[in-house]
Amino acid sequence: MTNEPRREASGGISLLRAGGASGRPLVLLHGIGSNSQSFAAMMTLMAPSRPLLAWDAPGYGASTPLSSEWPPADDYAAALLGVLDRLGIGTIDLLGHSMGALVAGRFARNLPKRVARLILASPALGYATKPGEPLAPPAAARLDAMIAEGASRFAATRGPRLVHASHDPVLVAGVVKGMSEVKLPGYAHASRMLSCADLVGEAGHIGMPTLVLVGVEDTVTPPANCRRLYDAIAAASPSLGHRFETIPEAGHAVPQEKPEAVAELVAAFAPPVPAEN
Repeated sequence: MTNEPRREASGGISLLRAGGASGRPLVLLHGIGSNSQSFAAMMTLMAPSRPLLAWDAPGYGASTPLSSEWPPADDYAAALLGVLDRLGIGTIDLLGHSMGALVAGRFARNLPKRVARLILASPALGYATKPGEPLAPPAAARLDAMIAEGASRFAATRGPRLVHASHDPVLVAGVVKGMSEVKLPGYAHASRMLSCADLVGEAGHIGMPTLVLVGVEDTVTPPANCRRLYDAIAAASPSLGHRFETIPEAGHAVPQEKPEAVAELVAAFAPPVPAEN
């Protein structure tokens, strides 16, 4: 593998891969309004220290959607397990951004021996609604807007809000482009999963060292909310060396806005080590 991320596919899931050929892989899961490309700059910075793998979640990019109209986080975690098993990847370090944190948290809960270190970046917490019931208002409003406006207009309106440095046209354009590529049914499936999730409620089941990080200027998953999640994780397992970090002058799209800072925090918390099978 090389420093420049390259595209491939595994079992109906589109992947972005980069990095070295040896060492414990770092797996990256994107947010609800994004795709694997949101990690490209960060992956380039971190390669070739270790294998790096970012997916397009089911229903995103060229990845096949899940079959259920109300897929729980378990279904996304099972899809991720399928990718790792097909690629012969054992133990990983796992980073989930925003909605991706819900999948990462459930994967870590279901398969704790497969995750050495967990990183939750600007984590969505979920709203603990019930499958089949009305979505939480924020999730419903976003889904309704995307359907009514179309992905391109939806992204043009909402995308810039995810970036603190909204004066940076290249950065904003990258965030907007990723959001403009969301589509149905993938976005609807993810919206329902997000509404039904409850990451704080599951904090006691996270059994590996965990880093929670967030941009200081994040208005989507504000630092106070992320701190609440961290406190719940730390209270349940205080001896594991969990960490909470904030990144100045960064909004919600922190892997794109501050890839250097995120890469440094991840490398310090989950340094490259020999792969474990």
